Amino acid sequence: MQTIQSGYRGLSLILRLNGDWLFTLGTVVVGLLAGAFLGSVLIGL
Repeated sequence: MQTIQSGYRGLSLILRLNGDWLFTLGTVVVGLLAGAFLGSVLIGL
């Protein structure tokens, strides 16, 4: 049980420290997907 708790605390720390990076990465991915979608729609016109 202690191993699970320490692992959870470690994962929580990693997510807290890398939260900005993960948000930035998610924003870039969503932007690329939206651009690809709009490009495919405009080509279809």
